[in-house]
Amino acid sequence: MLIPTPESFQIPSHSLRRLRVFVLLFWLSLFSIAVLALAIPMAFPPQLLSDPFVQLPEDNAIRVVWFTEFPGSTHSVSYGEDLSHTVGATTTKLSRTREDARSRVGKQTQDGQIYLQPTPRQIWRHEAKLLDLEPGKRIPYRVSSTREDGRSVSSDIFSLTAAPTPGTPTKILLTSDHQLMPMTAANLQKVVETVGRVDAVFLAGDLVNIPDRASEWFDDNRGSAFFPNLQGRGHYQLEKNNIKTLYKGGKIIQYAPLFTAAGNHEVMGRFSETKSLKEQFDNSFPREIAAEFYREQAEQLNPKGDLAFRDRWIVDNSFNTETYREIFNFPETANGENYYAVTFGDIRLVVLYITNMWRSPRLSANTKGRYREREQDLDKPENWGHGQHIFEPIRKGSPQYRWLQTELDSDAFKQAKYKIVMFHHPPHSLGGNVVPPYTDPVRRFDTDAIGRISVRYEYPRENDYIIRDLMPLLETAGVQLVFFGHSHLWNRFQSSGGIHFLESSNVGNSYGAYWGEQRREVPDNYRENYAAIGDPNGLQPIAPTIAPLLDERGRVQPYIASNDLTVFSILETDKGVVSSYYFDTREPESEVVKFDEFELGRF
Repeated sequence: MLIPTPESFQIPSHSLRRLRVFVLLFWLSLFSIAVLALAIPMAFPPQLLSDPFVQLPEDNAIRVVWFTEFPGSTHSVSYGEDLSHTVGATTTKLSRTREDARSRVGKQTQDGQIYLQPTPRQIWRHEAKLLDLEPGKRIPYRVSSTREDGRSVSSDIFSLTAAPTPGTPTKILLTSDHQLMPMTAANLQKVVETVGRVDAVFLAGDLVNIPDRASEWFDDNRGSAFFPNLQGRGHYQLEKNNIKTLYKGGKIIQYAPLFTAAGNHEVMGRFSETKSLKEQFDNSFPREIAAEFYREQAEQLNPKGDLAFRDRWIVDNSFNTETYREIFNFPETANGENYYAVTFGDIRLVVLYITNMWRSPRLSANTKGRYREREQDLDKPENWGHGQHIFEPIRKGSPQYRWLQTELDSDAFKQAKYKIVMFHHPPHSLGGNVVPPYTDPVRRFDTDAIGRISVRYEYPRENDYIIRDLMPLLETAGVQLVFFGHSHLWNRFQSSGGIHFLESSNVGNSYGAYWGEQRREVPDNYRENYAAIGDPNGLQPIAPTIAPLLDERGRVQPYIASNDLTVFSILETDKGVVSSYYFDTREPESEVVKFDEFELGRF
């Protein structure tokens, strides 16, 4: 056997010179590519990633927010009658926005993606607070951003105003579950065409589908991303009956403040650098179980006992709302939580974080569902889904429950003319997502006749935290309206204590209503008896008061669950009336129909 010697590795001098030239050319090429990569964006004019939108109005102040894909050197808002006042903006970078192979960005086709795996997308958020505003006086404003090369871009001129004073008539858009759905752009366009400029938007969750996927917020190439739809910059071709109609959404949040509740689609699951964003979204894990996994591995994971590392690891291996919280403003009194309360004119709006992990109702062996674990995961508890686990407790005694008790006892709440509570999960509904009860899943192990073990979950009805713990608080406090979403339909109810319940989430599509012969997919061999039809919590749906739809037998339908009709609702505070409208997208030239109306505080 020949053993190589050091001399055998010597390179002839002429080859060494060639190698040096090659290495030099290689590094020069890399340098040129890097310079070109930096220069190409600078060759094009700077652009805003979104129009500005307004947030958190106060008695004499309001915040203006917008986004760019460059950090920039200066960002500002000009405002006033002659745009003569200017205020600088604070810039922060979104930390979790990414794209992946299922992102729809740029000009690629579905089979030709730009991103092959999860890839960070650099997005900067700019926020300016405008002070010394005169209540009730609407003034023009415009935002400007200057890129590092000195080139600037400005928005169109819009208008804003401070928070309305009590007694000021306002129109509030009640909406939910946009999720880039097919009819969302049409829905929001018809809002503006029907009622004109609204004064605020109450949005009960599920703004997008995958909250860390940047394009779903800003520029999904199908034309129905979240911000474009609410800013009249959408571009969605809706085809019905072989007729294509272009809808652009509505210019709404440039003028009207947006108040949101966190839905299940604002929550990302376990973080990964390689799994698709959809896989990460679907892979949430209860926080307390992630903490148990951490404790078992703490010595290997974190030998120095770094508390910041521990906290980060538990969040990354359970769930988070970081992108949602980085995009929007929340009152300082929220203290970092997803529940808060604000006063807007005659309204005290209480926003709760009531949502859980949506899982499939199917009972097949390969389904990580709401009622069972997959068979292939039984010996791999790190892969379990833990059923429809709750993200933030609302049960009696929980931090959110105690906060709500304090809020309901506050002067701001008691003195408000209209007391409205908004959250995502339905307390009463004809939809599919009101079942099973809103409670912590109870794990049960079953063994069949030949010794095979299965893991299933039950949800005891008597432990429904919304019905058992939350509703008595709201009834006692005199709440007039509970607004929610999640099941993608329109229906409403009223309790014996006078609370109106409205689900107005059939914005872009529907998964059906379970009424009459239509039955929910529920297990029939479990200890719990899950409701297959109707409202499982005992209220009867109220039929629309003006123009109800009829079924094929001519019977009144107490709901709208349609993939052709898109629905929105408007609260008018001077009348105390909530009106609901539908638009038939099969007939693009048809009129919007007001089909229901009810008065707050009236039976």
